Parts: sequence; C-alpha cells; structure tokens
Amino acid sequence: MQRVSRNCAAFAVATVAAMLLAGCGSLSHGIAKDGSGAQQLAWPGPADANPLHRGGTFPNLDNLRNVQAGLNKNQIIALIGAPHFNEGFAGVHEWNYLFNFRRDDAVTQCKYKILFDDHMLARSFYWQPESCADFLNAPPPAAAPPATERFTLSADALFAFDRYARGDMKPQGLEQLDDLAAKLNAPEVKADHVHVIGYTDRLGGDAYNQKLSERRAATVREYLVDKGVSADRIDAEGRGEADPVKSCDDRNRKALIACLAPNRRVVVEAEGTH
Repeated sequence: MQRVSRNCAAFAVATVAAMLLAGCGSLSHGIAKDGSGAQQLAWPGPADANPLHRGGTFPNLDNLRNVQAGLNKNQIIALIGAPHFNEGFAGVHEWNYLFNFRRDDAVTQCKYKILFDDHMLARSFYWQPESCADFLNAPPPAAAPPATERFTLSADALFAFDRYARGDMKPQGLEQLDDLAAKLNAPEVKADHVHVIGYTDRLGGDAYNQKLSERRAATVREYLVDKGVSADRIDAEGRGEADPVKSCDDRNRKALIACLAPNRRVVVEAEGTH
C-alpha cells in the first residue's frame, strides 16, 4: 500500500511537470521580444483551465500586488503559483491565470495574463476585463471618527439645588462655563459640533427629572452661545436619571443627596476638536 501511494504521488508530480514543460505555448500572436506587448492578445476560456485550477483560485492579494516586471518564472510561481492553463514552462512567453475575487458578498472571475521577454522575465501584465485591476487597489482607509473631547460639569457647582434657570447659576459654575467657552472657541481646537447633555440623580419622579435635566442642558447651551459658540453647531438634550456614575444606599436623605452628587451633572461633548 505504501508503495502504491508513493507511486501515485510520483505520477502526480510527473503529470504536473509534464503539463508545465510540454504545454501548449503562447496563445497571443506577435509577442514582442522585450515582452512589452503583442500584436494580438488571445485569452483562453475558463473551461480550458487545467484540472488543478478548474474554476479559478482566490489569490493572495498581497502576493499578487508584488508581481512586477523583472521577476523570473520561479519568482512568479512563488507569489501566485503556476499558470492555470497548459502553456508550459521553458521557452514560453505567456502565462494565463484564472482568479476569483470576493467583494460585497459577490464573487467576480477575472483572467490575468503575463508576457515574458526573451530572457523569460516578466515584462507586461493584462486583465480581462480591465476593470479587474481594481481588485488590487487597497480599499481606502476608513475615515477616523471625529475626535471627541468630553467635559463634565457638576450640576451642584452650576446651579442651586433643584434649580435650572440662568439666574440660578452660581459664580463657580459661570466661571467654569467661561473657561469652557474659551476652549471651544479657540482656533486651534474649534469644535465642529458641541452636544450638551443634562443628568439628574434618581431622587424625584421620572418625568420631573427628565424635564429638569432638559432645562439645565438648555441653559448651559444658551450661555455658551452667548459666549461665542455658534448656535448652529451646538445642541442640548436631557437624559434625566439615566447613566448614573455612582450608586448610593444611604437612608439619611441629606447623606443620600450628597452621595448622589456625581450623578447630577452636565456633560459637554465637543466633536472634531484637534
């Protein structure tokens, strides 16, 4: 049995070698001695591919991109394998391949041709259809998401407890907003879009907290607009008691209010800063 397997393997190798060496030669007519072109290019049909490559193969794109003028046939084989048709190896000035490419869940089959000069160095390359060459183009890099800088302001520092109006803002909060407006308006970091988000703690009803968070966010937006931030690139929303950053279980109401302070906040997100 071992001898039979060995004989089969030897026969397969011999068959491939025979196909390479004793193939049908060039199909195209009038191939230039320098391999720069041909009087008439001819393309084999997909059904004429040798049994090893029937139906075509999916090439390694990086290897295919490295196929270039000046490579010899052994180097070509190392990159993309032997030709897919029965052209042969020695003294042959043309190799043809049948490649498959997958894009957007669809498979496209393309023919690829290499012409060699009299020194058997690759010189010119062709695709059928020509649009298949686009598969070698690396996809454009995905656009980097706009940089976002986030500023978190304590609602307790901005407003009196349970308040939201401009007149309820504290000096400390106004100072923080003045500094933030200066950052947002600085030419070197000017934001393309500014998003103001208001939050409350969990004390009180859902509807009340939602309204309070919206009003606080709107007040901060209006203040920043008054300080020079363009009104058409800043918006505001309230999220009530959503997304808490701290959980508290104090039973004493005063202690609970103090513990939940980090949840009462206004977040300003500046997109496109750099």
